[in-house]
Amino acid sequence: MTEPRWLGWVQQIQALAQDGLAYSTNPFDIERFRALRNLAAQIMAAYGQSDFETLERVFAAEAGYATPKLDARGAVFQDGKLLMVLEKADGGWTLPGGWVDVGESPRSAVEREVFEESGYRCHAVKLAMLVDRNAPKNGHPPYIFHLYKLFFICELTGGQPAESIETGGAAFFGEDEIPPLSVARTTLPEIQRLFEHYRNPHLPTDFD
Repeated sequence: MTEPRWLGWVQQIQALAQDGLAYSTNPFDIERFRALRNLAAQIMAAYGQSDFETLERVFAAEAGYATPKLDARGAVFQDGKLLMVLEKADGGWTLPGGWVDVGESPRSAVEREVFEESGYRCHAVKLAMLVDRNAPKNGHPPYIFHLYKLFFICELTGGQPAESIETGGAAFFGEDEIPPLSVARTTLPEIQRLFEHYRNPHLPTDFD
């Protein structure tokens, strides 16, 4: 899966508009940057077949200097099998995880997300991969914003399988048992590489 070139341009236009609105005091410049933000929403609505009003609200809600967002995912292993959760949004399986919130560390974020989405407690022990979601080689479908994905190897410390608002169950899978994936969140090459990190804890962190 390759991100269309226009989407990368829209992301840059939106970021430039957001940065300009964060630092401009001249009312004419502010008007120009708002028009630029509006143009980014129009392009994405036209080529991405999205709703313009929704995109306009999403872009307007972004404030301050634009930077990539952070998504933290936990690779929790038990007896050589990997913990995965069923994503209600698309019916695919993924590693438990989600956004890193303001005010929390990446480790705290992934440990919290694993518990909230799977019912299991864990302790993050290694940052295995830092992935640019937009990079075509990583196999993720296009997304409205630019984001980085943090994959942690985690030790299981307790808990039991549970459902959540976003997930419909949790289970452990062997490397040759991986179910259909929610590729917007986790891809097969990422999972295969995490098994390698599990088997060889001395591997250095992978990063784009």
